[in-house]
Amino acid sequence: MQAVTQGTVGVQNHANGHTNGHATPEMATDAVREQVLNKAQRARRAASPLRLVSTEIKNRALHLMAEKLVQRAAEIIAANEKDLSAGRANGLSEAMLDRLRLNEKRIADMAAGCRQVADLPDPIGQVIGGGPRPNGLRVEQVRVPLGVIGIIYESRPNVTVDAAILCLKSGNAVILRGGSEAIHSNLCLAKIIEEAAREAGAPADCIQLIETTDRAATTHLAQMSGLVDLIIPRGGEGLKKSLSKIATVPMIFAAGGICHVFVDESADLPSAANIVFNAKVQRPSTCNALETLLVHQNIAGEILPSLTAKLQNAGVELRGDERTRAIVSMQEATSDDWDTEYNALILSIAVVDDMEAAIAHIAEHGTGHSESIITQNYANAEKFLAQIDAAAVYVNASTRFTDGFEFGLGAEVGISTQKLHARGPMGLEALTSTKFLVRGDGHVRQ
Repeated sequence: MQAVTQGTVGVQNHANGHTNGHATPEMATDAVREQVLNKAQRARRAASPLRLVSTEIKNRALHLMAEKLVQRAAEIIAANEKDLSAGRANGLSEAMLDRLRLNEKRIADMAAGCRQVADLPDPIGQVIGGGPRPNGLRVEQVRVPLGVIGIIYESRPNVTVDAAILCLKSGNAVILRGGSEAIHSNLCLAKIIEEAAREAGAPADCIQLIETTDRAATTHLAQMSGLVDLIIPRGGEGLKKSLSKIATVPMIFAAGGICHVFVDESADLPSAANIVFNAKVQRPSTCNALETLLVHQNIAGEILPSLTAKLQNAGVELRGDERTRAIVSMQEATSDDWDTEYNALILSIAVVDDMEAAIAHIAEHGTGHSESIITQNYANAEKFLAQIDAAAVYVNASTRFTDGFEFGLGAEVGISTQKLHARGPMGLEALTSTKFLVRGDGHVRQ
C-alpha cells in the first residue's frame, strides 16, 4: 500500500462545493491508518466467502434489515437528534440540516428500499454473453462482484443503508466512510444493518463503518490499493479534485450536480413554471435540484415575472444576468454563480438568445449530471436530447427524477457523472464486473 505523503482529505461540505480543509500532519496518525487498514483487511477476507452467499441469504438479510430499521426507529431518531443539535450549533444551513434529518417517514423509506432491493434480480452469475465456439469451447461471460468497495459520503445518513444493501446484494464487501456531521446517525444505522446481515448468515465484516471522524481516514481509505477495489465518493467538485490528487484506488465519482432547465420559446408556460418550481423547491439540498434556469428571450418577459414571484414567495433567493434583471429586479449573478452548486434555495437565471445558446451555456458550466428542456417543439426536444452530454437528459420533466428508485434500479449508491463503466444512478449492475468461464474437453490451441 502506498504511504500517505500528500496530505489528507476532508469529507466534503456539499453545501458549498469545498472540502472542510486539509488536516494537519499530526492528524494523519498511525492509529487512524491502522484502523482503516484493519477494516480493509477484514473486508478483503469477507469478500471471498461473500461471493458464494446465495440469493436467498442476501434477501433474508435485506428483509431483516428492513424489520430492524422500523422496529428501532426511536433509537435511530435519538441518535440523529444528536447530529442535528450539533449541526445547529455549528451553523449548518437549513438545507444541510434537511439532508441530515431522519424521521419516521425517511426511516420507513430506507426500510422500503431494503425490500425493493431484495425484490430485484440478483446480478451475480447472470450470463450476459458468450456461447459455443466453432472449435467446441463453451464460453460464458458472467457478472461477478467487484470485491471490496469504499463509499465516501457526507451528511445524508440514508446513504449508510442504501450503499450497504446494494453492495450486499451485488456480493461486495463495503467500507462506509460518512461525514462527521452524521456520525451518531451512521453509527446507529451501521450497527443495525451489520447485526441483521450476520443474523441472516452473511459473512462477518462484509459491512463496516469507519468510526473515527478524523479526516485522515478518507485519505487512508483512498490509498488502500490491493485491499480495496473501488472507491465511490459522493460529494461535490471539491471532494472530486482533492481525492483525484491522492487516491491510488480506482474511483467512480458521484460528484456535483449543477443542473439546468431551459425554457424554450414553444414551452407550455404553466407547465414550465410547475417544472421549474419543483426542480428548485421540492428538495433543494439534493444533487439533482435545479441550480440555473435558462429562458428563451422571446418568452422571458411573459414567464419571468410570475415565475420569479412564485419562487420568491417560497423563499428562493434569485440571482440574474443583465437581461433577466431588465425584466425582474433581483441580485446580480456573478461569473461564479454559473459554476456553483448551491444545494439551497438559491437560483441563477439567464435569458438566452435561443436553444443553441442554452446548449452552449450548459456545455460550459454543466457538470454532466441532469439537464432539462421545456418545449413543445419536437425537433428542438430531439436535438437537445442528442446534443446535451449529461448522465440524464429530460424533455418536459423535472431534474429531480434522476434517482435510482425513480429509474427502476431500487436504491442507488450514487449518481455517476463519469462516462466509464457506470453513468447516472448506480444500481446493482454498476457494482459488478464480469469474467469469462471457458469449458473445454482437452482443447489445445494450434
